[in-house]
Amino acid sequence: MRVLRHGLLGLVALFALALAGLFALSLLHEREDGGASPAARQDQEAATPADLLARGRYLALAGNCAGCHTARGGGAYAGGRAMRTPFGTVYTSNLTPDASTGLGAWSAGDFWRAMHHGRSRDGRLLYPVFPYPNYTRVTRADSDALHAFLKTVPPLVQANTAHALRFPYNNRLLLAAWRALYFKPGVYQTDARENAQWNRGAYLVQGLGHCNACHTGRDALGGPERSADLAGGMIPMLDWYAPSLNSDAQAGLGAWQAHEIVALLRTGTSSRGAVSGPMAGVVYQSLQHLDERDLRAMAVYLKSLPPTAPPRAGAVPPVAEAERKAVMAAGEKLYDRHCADCHAAGGEGIAPAYPPLAGNRSISMDSAANAIRIVLNGGFAPATAGNPRPYGMPPFRVSLNDAEIAAVVSYIRNNWGKRAAMVSPLEVDRHRSTPVD
Repeated sequence: MRVLRHGLLGLVALFALALAGLFALSLLHEREDGGASPAARQDQEAATPADLLARGRYLALAGNCAGCHTARGGGAYAGGRAMRTPFGTVYTSNLTPDASTGLGAWSAGDFWRAMHHGRSRDGRLLYPVFPYPNYTRVTRADSDALHAFLKTVPPLVQANTAHALRFPYNNRLLLAAWRALYFKPGVYQTDARENAQWNRGAYLVQGLGHCNACHTGRDALGGPERSADLAGGMIPMLDWYAPSLNSDAQAGLGAWQAHEIVALLRTGTSSRGAVSGPMAGVVYQSLQHLDERDLRAMAVYLKSLPPTAPPRAGAVPPVAEAERKAVMAAGEKLYDRHCADCHAAGGEGIAPAYPPLAGNRSISMDSAANAIRIVLNGGFAPATAGNPRPYGMPPFRVSLNDAEIAAVVSYIRNNWGKRAAMVSPLEVDRHRSTPVD
C-alpha cells in the first residue's frame, strides 16, 4: 500500500510539474511575441477619433462580435449566450463598457491581451470558445480600434454567467496544456509570394472571420485538426456540419467565379445555392456589412486554397437493394407531394427564391446532418440588403415522422446523378432531439 501511495503521489507530482512547465511555456510565448509592429503603431497614431471608431465598428461586424456576445432577447454585446460544447456549456461575456460587469475598466492593452494572448484582464486563461487562436492574427491597430468602438456601445449591467463545464475541464490550469498543444500567439504575417488582395483575404479569413473555427474538424481535446484546415467538420455546439471550403465534393470554391462567391457572402444566395443554418446568421450579422473589396479579397483567397479530401464520416451500415428501392420510392412520393412545387420535379429549383437540389454538393456530403435539420426545422436564407425578402422553407418535424424524413432526404441525396449514404430513421431522431438555436 505504501508503495502504491508513493507511486500515486509521484504521478501527481509529475502531473503538477508538467502543468507548471506548460504554464511557463505559455508565458514564454507571450514574452516572445511583443504585439504591435512599428507599422501598426504608426497606423494607429495617424487615425482620427472618428476614423478609429468607424474602423472599430466595421471590424466588430467583420468578427461577428454581436452574434456571439448577444443572447436571444438580450442587449447588444451584453453576453450571456450559451455555447454548448462536448465539455460543457460556456457563456459569452459582457462586452459593453459597464464598469462593474463589462469592459468599462479594461484598457486597450487589457483588450489586446485577450485578443492576442487569450488572457483576461486579471490574467486568467480564456477558454478557446472565444476564438483567440484566430484573433491572435489581428494587428494591434485593429485590436485598439475594436476596443475603442466597444467603449462607445450603450453600457449594460449584466453579470457574466458562470460556465458549466464538467470535471476536469472546469480546471483552468488544464488550459495551459491545451494552449501548449494548439496555440501560439502571432500577428498575421504577409505572404510576399502573394499580392495585397490575397493577403487581405487571408487576414480576414484566418483572423477576425475565424472561418476555421467552424470549418475545421476537432479532435478529442477540442483542438483543430492541423492536417485538415478548412476541410470541414461538425460544429458540436450547434450540431451542424460546416462543409469543407477546399473540397469540390463539398463547399470548395475553386470552380466558382469570384462574383458568385461575393454574391453568396453578401446576400446569402447565388445561382449555385443559398446559405442556411449558422451560416445564415453569419451572413446576416456580419458578411453582408463588409465592403465589396474585402468580400472579393476573401473570395480570391478561398478560391486559391489547395484542394484536399474532406474527413470521412463513420462507416455506414449497408442497405439491401430491395430496402433501398422501397425507401427511394417512398421518398419520391414525398418529394412530389411536399417539395416539387418549389424545388421543381427535376430538382433544378427556381433561382434565387428556391435553391437547386440537383447538382447541389451540400446535400450529398458524407454528413447528412444539415439536410435532415433543414427538413425538420425549415428556415430562411438571411434577410440582406441584396435579398431583403427571402423565401423560406417550412418545417416538417410535425407533419412527417422519422421514417418519412429519412426517406425524402435519402431520395434527394441519391437522385439527379448524386449518390450518397442512405439516411436512417434513427439518425433523424437524433437530430430531432437537438435543441434549435
